[in-house]
Amino acid sequence: MDRVFFMLGSVFAFLGVAAGAFGAHGLKGKLDEPMLEVFETGARYQMFHALALLAVAWAVTRWPGGATVAAGWLFVAGILVFSGSLYVLSLTGIKWLGAITPLGGLMMLAGWGCLAWGVYGGR
Repeated sequence: MDRVFFMLGSVFAFLGVAAGAFGAHGLKGKLDEPMLEVFETGARYQMFHALALLAVAWAVTRWPGGATVAAGWLFVAGILVFSGSLYVLSLTGIKWLGAITPLGGLMMLAGWGCLAWGVYGGR
């Protein structure tokens, strides 16, 4: 699992940098300021949680167990739902996507909780 999470973290970090650059350079002037901020929030949280996946990759080698692995998958799902919904919302204006964004945030929070639990209760 360490390779899987390290690879996913690296890919999400790569895409997070690309999204940040796209937002800063490609979307300035094309989106109004509030929607640009929504896009940038998605990129910022994607990068934070991409780095968290790198930490999970290390943690599963040190404290293997179900909670640590669950943390990684919750971060992956959280990035896809939270950041993904913010990207689509900002680019399309589809407002109902704002209703699912908090679910992604809850997944991220659960990931941090599982990581703490996995480290605390790990071998």
